[in-house]
Amino acid sequence: MAAAFMHGFILAFGLILPLGVQNIFVFNQGALQKRFINALPVVLTASLCDTLLISLAVLGVSLVVLGSFWIKTILLSTGIVFLLYMGWSTWKSTPGNHKSENNTAETFTPLKQIVFAASVSLLNPHAIMDTVGVIGTSSLNYNGAEKAAFTIACIVVSWIWFIGLAAVGQMTGELDKSGRFMVIINKISALIMWAAAIYIGFSLF
Repeated sequence: MAAAFMHGFILAFGLILPLGVQNIFVFNQGALQKRFINALPVVLTASLCDTLLISLAVLGVSLVVLGSFWIKTILLSTGIVFLLYMGWSTWKSTPGNHKSENNTAETFTPLKQIVFAASVSLLNPHAIMDTVGVIGTSSLNYNGAEKAAFTIACIVVSWIWFIGLAAVGQMTGELDKSGRFMVIINKISALIMWAAAIYIGFSLF
């Protein structure tokens, strides 16, 4: 059972580590919010969405759903549109001196954090394919308690990662009082989102 847990932990860490849309959004919210507690909605939403996707992948439900051509096409198309919108929204944002008391820059409300975090998690075809294709397939090697240990390990990694990512973002925001670094991060983030949309578009058409 310990081997299954370690397998799940290492596998999930390897999948979640690369710079992606979900990671960028969690980091940005950590940096833009004045206090870490204000970024909790995005952390909890991203973690819960990952928990849902991992659970569905291990149970084999998501594989059946994505086996439908039309559902897969709708999912990918929606993901492309959303990534293009997110990229544009991120590119236009100007963090400014977001940590100052006189700050007038817009920060995401808890509801907006939840909606966007759920969208970048559930409408991100690349992340879903990784979850289904890698975690779901790898879980077939286990049964019973071992499968449970594997699943729990994958879920634990997501929670630890998103909490840590938002915390690092918060520290970055504290150090970057002028907001110049966050402007650069936002531009890079937007380009990554647009690149992801183009990649998905090519795979769809």
